[in-house]
Amino acid sequence: MKLPLSVSIISFNEESNIERCLKSIKDIANEIIVVDSHSTDNTREIARQFGAKVYEEDWKGHVAQKNSALEKCSNPWVLALDCDEALSEELKRSIINAITNPDCDGYAVNRKTFYVGKWINHAWYPDWKLRLVKKEKARWVGTDPHDRLVVDGRIKKLSGDLYHYSYKDVTDHFKRVITYAVISADAYIKEGRKAGIIELLFNPFYGFFKHYFLKMGFLDGIQGLIISMSNFFYTFLKYALIWEKKNREKISK
Repeated sequence: MKLPLSVSIISFNEESNIERCLKSIKDIANEIIVVDSHSTDNTREIARQFGAKVYEEDWKGHVAQKNSALEKCSNPWVLALDCDEALSEELKRSIINAITNPDCDGYAVNRKTFYVGKWINHAWYPDWKLRLVKKEKARWVGTDPHDRLVVDGRIKKLSGDLYHYSYKDVTDHFKRVITYAVISADAYIKEGRKAGIIELLFNPFYGFFKHYFLKMGFLDGIQGLIISMSNFFYTFLKYALIWEKKNREKISK
């Protein structure tokens, strides 16, 4: 059942993920938009096999790149996905019903992550993300790499999970933690934020406490502990990088 729906995706070297993503939406979307930042693998070729309109563009940052993909969509409804995500059957049915009988301007979906051999039920769940929107009322905002889709109007939640196949392994996870910490630190510096002893001590411990205790990540076993520690490490590194740059500027004056 094809819907008046465009699927919006950005990609870079996602040949191991994008086919699973596109298989999950090919039955309901009558347009697939992929903005690719010069992949060196078969990402673009796989996307074209599913009838996607593929555009190659230089990387502009998460927010700008996703807005570029959103702008290229021609349908009144847009479903924004990452290459490592896929719809559950229940979520697909919910999307069909939402577009067939709309009663608001945007719908949030609950993302469920598969991490190191198991589904995470606590540390990263629930994880509500606004993803299905009326195009004319939607835009991406936020501070890279923490992009956020917003819509001018009412939002409801859909039933069914958005499956998220996030990281290949722990090594891949922590490599990306470092990358995201660097990007976040640069963005925070541009906003004029500072980092001192309080941020370096308190914020990382709160990040661990939030995921391990408040979200009950301890019920996810070792995976929950690793996830919580990754949040500690990410937060500490982000503020350490901010402090380093500010300290270097102070010394050079």
